[in-house]
Amino acid sequence: MITKTAKPFVKWVGGKTQLLPHLTKIVDTIYLNNQIDSYVEPFIGGGALFFWLCSNKQVKSAIISDVNEDLILTYRVVQQFTKKLINQLALLEQQYVAANDEHREIMYYEIRKQYNLEKTQINYEKLVTNWSVNRASKFIFLNKTCFNGLYRQNSKGQFNVPFGRYKTPKICDADNLINCAATLKNVNILCGDFKSTEKYVVKNSLVYLDPPYKPITKTASFTKYHKDDFGDDDQIRLADYYKRIDELGAKIILSNSDPMSVNSNNSFFDDLYSNFDISRVDVLRAVSAAAASRKVVKELIIKNFELGLI
Repeated sequence: MITKTAKPFVKWVGGKTQLLPHLTKIVDTIYLNNQIDSYVEPFIGGGALFFWLCSNKQVKSAIISDVNEDLILTYRVVQQFTKKLINQLALLEQQYVAANDEHREIMYYEIRKQYNLEKTQINYEKLVTNWSVNRASKFIFLNKTCFNGLYRQNSKGQFNVPFGRYKTPKICDADNLINCAATLKNVNILCGDFKSTEKYVVKNSLVYLDPPYKPITKTASFTKYHKDDFGDDDQIRLADYYKRIDELGAKIILSNSDPMSVNSNNSFFDDLYSNFDISRVDVLRAVSAAAASRKVVKELIIKNFELGLI
């Protein structure tokens, strides 16, 4: 399933672009020493590792999933209605670029209002061409023009990120959407809790787990990719999932924040994954609302194998 190079078509908080060099080295070693029959990613988000993998390795089959209904609807629209989506995004981009700053902001909030009002009318179980393409085009438009590329929901499931003042946002990246569609052609795209992917994991699966990171400071408490938080109980459920699929013989990579980087006594993940290989790596991350405010932080990569032994 090697395709033309594709990259994430949405910006996603916690995206793996910064961590990707560490992950790809691990994947290179796995492919060198093991037969990989399937790839499973239950928290797809922007899909940085998924798109890299499909552009650089042989992927016999892939299952991607996420709990965010609109994100998954958009993946399915990219997969099945690429040209219609490109046409819709091109119109939105043309309208946006032609407007002055004041009218761009008005356009943004009007589309955000429509997007939130329509949510209860969408059948996420079934793609209906016009409705689904319209919904996905709004999703991508808001992602490209909102503040800092955030995706955040309130407790009612409404998108509530304010307007971002970008001069020339790439709302319609037609070439990349075509490449993404080719990558997604035969991919099984699911919507739901990570546990629903367990039945697809087999001995020769490669599984990448990238859950919403555990907040390690009071100002790093963003887990609102969905109206429901992903708290410590969910992290524990995920560790149980990890242990079950480990017993199946799958190769597993998990990434998360490192609580010990701010509190040496906080061994939350070290205790949960004490029987597995835990690495701490340096990653450049935004540490405030200002995108330019970045610093090197420690993150965890947890594997159920040691690189020298596979």
